[in-house]
Amino acid sequence: MIPVPKSTAREYFESIVVAVILALFVRTWCFQAFKIPTGSMENNLLIGDHLVVNKFLFAPAGPERALLPIRTIRRGDVVVFKSPPEPDRDFIKRVVGLPGETVELRHKKIYIDGTALDEPYVHYLLPPRPDGEATAFDKRETYGPVTVPADNLFVMGDNRDNSEDSRYWGFLPQSYVKGRAMMVYWSFESDASDYERPGLEQLFSVVTGFVSKTRWARLGQQID
Repeated sequence: MIPVPKSTAREYFESIVVAVILALFVRTWCFQAFKIPTGSMENNLLIGDHLVVNKFLFAPAGPERALLPIRTIRRGDVVVFKSPPEPDRDFIKRVVGLPGETVELRHKKIYIDGTALDEPYVHYLLPPRPDGEATAFDKRETYGPVTVPADNLFVMGDNRDNSEDSRYWGFLPQSYVKGRAMMVYWSFESDASDYERPGLEQLFSVVTGFVSKTRWARLGQQID
């Protein structure tokens, strides 16, 4: 029997279906785009940065570990995760404390199991208060000590004086982590109020300011 040739319309339709399936697979299991709407990770990540998030890096144990570059979460990883207070929202923070470790904040300095943590990426809006001043109720200055439970993490923003993180809503279940932020693929000069505007206004702003407001020097920047 001579096969009936496919019509051009059917070929286009099948190609589109395959492309959509592949895109959904990649977004679900491999990579996802994420944009920065707040200043909690400044000055390392800026409002308007658009990131590529690696979703398979922290995959569960299984045969795929022999084929893919999969590993456990490490201190210093910048991770995207479901917000514990609002699981329908995604947050981005840096991993500071790992399961079983004791985390303490003294005069804005982090201590892990009693040893000061070197954090060259941290940004402060104000310097620590002088020794002797009461800071027990200011979580920007003093927190803990607390011990991170099994299967949980302690995460903080790099902009320590302007970050809603584990100091305020507690530990992060590892199961909430979606992936590790890898790279800035595009950056558009913005502020937090831009993300409160209607969608069409945001789109118009991007279209009209694409060339002048794109931070070209940040394109391709690796996230450490």
